[in-house]
Amino acid sequence: MDTIFALATARGKAGVAIIRISGPASHDAVRHLAGDVPEMRRAVLRTLRSGGEVLDQGLVLTFCEGSGFTGERAAELQLHGSTAVTSAVLKVLSGLPGLRQAEPGEFTRRALENDRLDLAQVEGLADLIDAETEIQRKQALRVLSGAIGKRVLLWRDKLIRAAALLEATIDFAEEDVPVDVAPEVLEILDTLLAEFRAETDGVRIAERVRDGFEVAIIGRPNSGKSTLINMLAGREVALTSDVPGTTRDIVEVRMDLKGLAVTMLDTAGLRQTDDRIEQLGIGRARARAEAADLRVFLMDEAGLPDGMRPVPGDVVVRGKADLGASGPAVSGLTGEGVQELVDQISAELSGRVAGSGTLTRERHRVALMRGIDALEAARIEVSKTAARTEIAAEDIRAAIRALESLLGGIGVEAVLDEVFSRFCIGK
Repeated sequence: MDTIFALATARGKAGVAIIRISGPASHDAVRHLAGDVPEMRRAVLRTLRSGGEVLDQGLVLTFCEGSGFTGERAAELQLHGSTAVTSAVLKVLSGLPGLRQAEPGEFTRRALENDRLDLAQVEGLADLIDAETEIQRKQALRVLSGAIGKRVLLWRDKLIRAAALLEATIDFAEEDVPVDVAPEVLEILDTLLAEFRAETDGVRIAERVRDGFEVAIIGRPNSGKSTLINMLAGREVALTSDVPGTTRDIVEVRMDLKGLAVTMLDTAGLRQTDDRIEQLGIGRARARAEAADLRVFLMDEAGLPDGMRPVPGDVVVRGKADLGASGPAVSGLTGEGVQELVDQISAELSGRVAGSGTLTRERHRVALMRGIDALEAARIEVSKTAARTEIAAEDIRAAIRALESLLGGIGVEAVLDEVFSRFCIGK
């Protein structure tokens, strides 16, 4: 196997730069640069040289097989973070026999191949690197810590128990089996079906936590939508005017609302118009608002905009509170009611997040749906008067295979390249 190396920190000037090396020749590379191989897993200050030339002075860390991130013999060089230093050391490493530059995600892929991480943990690591908010961080860290793997193993043990009960009746078909196994098997299947369905229902919310919720601000023209989104963003992102129909396209602002990643959408005012360009903007506004996770309706003296009505979870307030609007109202000009609006949006979305489960991706949902289909088929066979236990046992084994695909055990070759292509070179 090749020994790979890469800069694990961001390129450019920094206080410290880390170069990661993994593979059978990693300690030879350290010996070439530092003169010897320090004690495993202990950071030691060394002067790095090549051909008698001093390259830098930095910390050297070495790992034996099974102790580092990739599970291979490995090393890390913690250098001064100048472009010149890292370039010089990388150039020396590229000239050593058996070493080559790592590909994107290759360190993490080796960790998967060496059973240091399962595939769900790899996805959790990618999410942790991309996390922008506190809730995204917590969700990604939960997956990285192995929460999905632990859940899958518990489910797998129960399915193995059910399959074993059925197979016992097959093995002893010619003998008297004193216990009817059907009630216990059905109890296991019913329990797991309920848990699987709850998990699949929670995947969409978990995906929104990772990718961000969308909140659309909608209302009639000149109801204060653009002024409000400018106030929420803390800067002028949308053009404001007292001329109705100023907003033609959708303006998006990404923000952190109490730990949740939220994209606020300023949309065209909803009204009847003969202006073709404004009609296009209104069409886009309606489509995007209908697809949004939550809508904020800004009412004016004419009430709600034509053609759209709030659904449970949406927020309805009056705009331009600075002009004396009665009832719940908000003003993007003075800030009146803005904090209350943010609190209401955050509370609604946080309540939805509470319904998310352990699984976080569409791939997870699809795998679990395959498991549900297999368990439903098994349940039908077990429930029959003349139960076909061989078929039921095979259905349960199919459910086990679906669960194993969550962790990368089988049937995931097609998704590996896609997963690792999203990593940076040094990860």
